[in-house]
Amino acid sequence: MKRRILSLMAAILMALTSMTACSNTTDDPNTDDSNVPDAVVTGDADESYDGKLVFDYSMELQYAKCFSVDYYKGGYKWIKTTGGASILVVPEGMSVPADLDADTHVLKQPINNIFVASTPVTSLINAVGALDSISLTTYDADSWYIDDVKNAILDGKIIYVGDYKTPDFEMVTASGSTFSIYSTMLTEDVAAQLDQLGVYVMLDASADEDHPLARVEWAKLYGALFNCEDKAEEVFNTQAGYVDEIAKLEDSGKSVAVFYITSKGKLYARNADDYMAKMVDLAGGDYILSDVGVGETGTVNMEMEAFYDKAKDADYIIYIYSLGGKPTTLADFLARADILSEMKAVKEGNVWCTTPDFFQIQNTIGSMINDIHLMFSADANTDALTYLTRLK
Repeated sequence: MKRRILSLMAAILMALTSMTACSNTTDDPNTDDSNVPDAVVTGDADESYDGKLVFDYSMELQYAKCFSVDYYKGGYKWIKTTGGASILVVPEGMSVPADLDADTHVLKQPINNIFVASTPVTSLINAVGALDSISLTTYDADSWYIDDVKNAILDGKIIYVGDYKTPDFEMVTASGSTFSIYSTMLTEDVAAQLDQLGVYVMLDASADEDHPLARVEWAKLYGALFNCEDKAEEVFNTQAGYVDEIAKLEDSGKSVAVFYITSKGKLYARNADDYMAKMVDLAGGDYILSDVGVGETGTVNMEMEAFYDKAKDADYIIYIYSLGGKPTTLADFLARADILSEMKAVKEGNVWCTTPDFFQIQNTIGSMINDIHLMFSADANTDALTYLTRLK
């Protein structure tokens, strides 16, 4: 009970003292200013446009199709997503335009004290330098592999409010947060409860994008929210750069199978049009299950024998580190099913496992693609890359 009261007090304190990340400086003498990105303010407030919406230009997007950002004179920004969000961002010191559509949600800058129930979204917000804007999360400190986030939770700057399916609504209310970001896994009952509490929910639809780099490009949306456009552009360009360089090279000609097996023995392989299958292609490889789940993203449950028939000759295996199985050795991997030992990749020592943070850090997908590319040329002495580990 005491711990719960302390958490509620911390949440209330955060609501009163939270500050915007990209547009604020810090008074902390222990902060290394060389690592703090300069504030980026796009569309400086011009009082002659106060309360008016005069279109200026639209954000240029290379891959993302599930959101748009339109810029208006005076610093106003209009964000729309395929998840149904229509958000007008009002710059600090400017008035809310009259006669807005009832479906348009108004966010006044500085934007802070937000509730984020998605690890990939948090990784993007952190990457653009706006982590201080987050005050609530649905993942506890032990669940995080991003040190900045883990430390913020341990320091009480971000409060854990329970699982995303069953958040502590009392704590959410006490925090004073009125804006949240969920993935498309948001359940109807949680959405209804948040709405009743006056908490607006923006659905991050990056998982619906059809290109891996489009997921990274969502950093630009968060850059727009927090006036961190330059940093967001840098994040995206760095990741896109990996893929651009690989595209100049010849394909490896190597085939890859991507899958995992649950603790109950069920095998799930990535569908042919899933973003991980496309990551393999972009890395210069061939996804060996290219005829499985065509037109579908995510995973498909396959019978072990059917999977073996299609994937037995794969040159490489990328095994997904998951709750159902976390192999650290080849023996751990083979314990999932005897038939796996007959696969070509196993016999040739080319079984790799994703690192635990692989699906949490969305801002580094280009680097992950580069790791797959490096895997194709790794010698027998290479045991680990940044996001892949060879099982021995």
